[in-house]
Amino acid sequence: MKAVGFCPGHITGLFYPCPHEDVLSSGSRGAGMCVHLGARSEVSLNESGEVHITINGKSGTAAVTRAAVKEMLPPGTGVTVDTMLELPMGSGFGMSAAGALSATIALADLLDLSRQEAFEAAHRAEISSHSGLGDVAGLMAGGIELRKREGIPPVGEVVRLADHLDIVACVVGPRMSTAAVLGSGSDLLPRTGRECHRLLMEEPTLERFLQLCRGFAERSGIITEPVRRALNKIDGLGPCSMVMLGNSVFAAGDLDRQEAILKEFGPTYRLHLDLEGPRVIRRE
Repeated sequence: MKAVGFCPGHITGLFYPCPHEDVLSSGSRGAGMCVHLGARSEVSLNESGEVHITINGKSGTAAVTRAAVKEMLPPGTGVTVDTMLELPMGSGFGMSAAGALSATIALADLLDLSRQEAFEAAHRAEISSHSGLGDVAGLMAGGIELRKREGIPPVGEVVRLADHLDIVACVVGPRMSTAAVLGSGSDLLPRTGRECHRLLMEEPTLERFLQLCRGFAERSGIITEPVRRALNKIDGLGPCSMVMLGNSVFAAGDLDRQEAILKEFGPTYRLHLDLEGPRVIRRE
């Protein structure tokens, strides 16, 4: 028996960490967007009791996916997961969350478990591995989302701000460690994130979201030199900012001109919003 799950990618525009002792209550407050490219996982059960995972055809640790599926498996049951990623890892597109969720949503279908159990397993795994904070919660809402209260709903609270936006994204530098940035000890990021989140809560619109993304990137001290160079080149062609947390940028507006310029810096991706969220796309 086999199931194939799909999970969109997720781009965070602004955020601040909100840790708690209870993992399901932990996460971040902020806002981001769920995009149509993501992760696709083919999942099948086995009787060996072992967990076998490949990412883009290669065996690896896949720590987040491994932890998530192991939590869901009954004793003595194993699973084989073959995941294909449509966006690069370590560049801010939420691929660790998407990979884990595409696997857990398919595994839940095979084991007759609830979607909530799939979300909770992926969230626990991501928080525990320090690979992300709010991607799983954001993916539960779809579109452009505002995480009003940290954690997985119903503990957390996530609402959708907008259903339509086309963007171009570009990877402009090497992979970035989310854990390293979050563990830097600086209070500039949380202070800036808290203020930007408060302003978005007061005016929860698409236009304000895009404006505050750039404000957060500029004031939080996160912008890297490769990101700065790319943003300087496309300023004036529409809203643009840094993808959190990665050496990547996104832009809305004159997409053709923006993409033509950004191609000088690295691979580009045309993206639109995903409104459906993680789902099973096939079962055999």
